[in-house]
Amino acid sequence: MSKITEEVEKLVNPIVNDLELELVDIEFVKEGRDWFLRVYVDTPEGNIDIEQCALVSERLSEELDRTDPISQNYFLEVSSPGAERPLKKEEDFQKAIGQYVFIKTYEPINGMKEFEGYLLSYGPDAAEVEIRIKTRKLQVVIDKEKIAFARLAINFSA
Repeated sequence: MSKITEEVEKLVNPIVNDLELELVDIEFVKEGRDWFLRVYVDTPEGNIDIEQCALVSERLSEELDRTDPISQNYFLEVSSPGAERPLKKEEDFQKAIGQYVFIKTYEPINGMKEFEGYLLSYGPDAAEVEIRIKTRKLQVVIDKEKIAFARLAINFSA
């Protein structure tokens, strides 16, 4: 995490905890000439609504104005992580067991760097995913340190 996202995380955590929400992710990115601070929040059940996002946005905006941790101009966006929610924390992976996921690795495993399928397990050292190659189902074990990116995915073939 960058210094800015770490500072924002310190500001937003008490807000989401107070509202009984969950912080999913924070991004601070430049797109074109503009900077965007994106904060993704959800309910534990995964059904956040626009009013809850607006409340987090209002309270976080007040904290950002008070502490001023970002020197450049930026746009604040608070939203749901969506259907393809990123998996970052241990709890994210645990909740995703049995669900359809997409995992990208830093280096190839069996000649592949992208895996889409059902997350069968997630332990202290590795994730196990059942993928489909044509008509065959294969189980792939992915070491945790090789996971570059993971998210929930939508299975269009089901």
